[in-house]
Amino acid sequence: MATPVVMPKQGQSVESCIIVEWKKQPGDEVAQGDVLCEVETDKAVMDVESPAAGTLLALFYQEGDLVPVLETIAAIGQPGEDVSDLRPEGAAEAEAPESPQAVAAPAETPVAPPVAQPEQVSAEEPVGVSPRARHLAEQKAVALEGLHGSGPGGRVIERDVQAALSSQPRLSPVAQAMVQSGAYRAPAQGSGPGGRVMSRDLAAAAETPAPQAAAPSAAGAPPVAPAQPVTTIPLRGVRRVIADRMLQSMQSTAQLTLNSTADARGILAYRQKLKASDSAWGLQGVTINDLVLYAVSRILPQYPDLNALFTGEAIEQYSDVHLGFAVDTPRGLIVPVIRDAHTLTLRDMAAESRRLAAACQDGSVQPDELSGGTFTVTNLGNLGVESFTPILNVPQVAILGVGGITLKPVESEDGEVQFVRHLNLSLTINHQVVDGAPGARFLQALARGLAQFDLLLAA
Repeated sequence: MATPVVMPKQGQSVESCIIVEWKKQPGDEVAQGDVLCEVETDKAVMDVESPAAGTLLALFYQEGDLVPVLETIAAIGQPGEDVSDLRPEGAAEAEAPESPQAVAAPAETPVAPPVAQPEQVSAEEPVGVSPRARHLAEQKAVALEGLHGSGPGGRVIERDVQAALSSQPRLSPVAQAMVQSGAYRAPAQGSGPGGRVMSRDLAAAAETPAPQAAAPSAAGAPPVAPAQPVTTIPLRGVRRVIADRMLQSMQSTAQLTLNSTADARGILAYRQKLKASDSAWGLQGVTINDLVLYAVSRILPQYPDLNALFTGEAIEQYSDVHLGFAVDTPRGLIVPVIRDAHTLTLRDMAAESRRLAAACQDGSVQPDELSGGTFTVTNLGNLGVESFTPILNVPQVAILGVGGITLKPVESEDGEVQFVRHLNLSLTINHQVVDGAPGARFLQALARGLAQFDLLLAA
């Protein structure tokens, strides 16, 4: 009996995952524990291992597909075994047209069926087209005839349509609508700026496009410059999650940003002491960002209005501080959460922030480590940004932006003006549920705590 391969459940908050890459293809022999594919949650990339030894008989989903957790994504068994009963109902169109038995060929001719398969389908369309590829082709008026599929068994997938799009001429909106109607064909190059195809360049579908169709209509016009190459990047995975959440944040909340500064001499001096400390204490790696996280974790409980979530129907205020902090990774912005940050020592908090940041960078961070935050800190000061407007990490009601350290003129008691290093702070609040005054008081208290960091440690 064939063994199903299910999309593993990745923590309590993850409902679906995207298949990033299949490491094995139908017909491959696999051992128990072999990595079959990489999957991506909204923040992390993980491996899916084979639950049994045998032959990979069928893939029910393709690269780029969004699959619910605990859904069957593949089947493993003996060559020729029927796995139709394992096929998920919603995945019927996602698999290549050939039957599971054809994918799992007899042992003596394992590659024969994929070779013979194209002869069994109509000549008008390639062997199998994924739903995403078909939708994109219809939307962009790309003919599927003649497309070379890079998916399993020659299946046309989304990236094949995108590659065809990149080689096609650019069309004006009017020309694109005319081509999509099916009554016109576009030449390789048009008379518009940069070779753009205009409506006047189109030929009737029944006609054979003349070689000079792309030539400028005006005699003596300068030659048209070739179209510039365009890189098309599908919006999926972490990038799509970021796009959706940022738009949701801006559309669903009333965001107000308050800007302030904190005297940075205290934390700079304390940071120097830590760097000069004995390595056995484990404090040399504490960063300015760790000091800010520590200060926030100690001051935030005094301002429960800001350590809260807004569900749309109620405000949930928390006494414990679960502190999120933004991490820049090659795949996009990731926000891991330091649990019970208000109970950690400075050394423990610094160690936890390093561990979580490293896990985000290498993709090993767990889904549960990316959820449950009650407040977020994002720091761009190390990139030379003096100040910025952070966007709420909904449903949280507040986020602190940390900018660079700059010189600020300060008048002393004797009337003299001196330039003092200050840390720039920007607090964005959801003005639906948080007023400006509580936000301002939090910034004042945080600035005092940073300026007198030694006293904050003793509190």
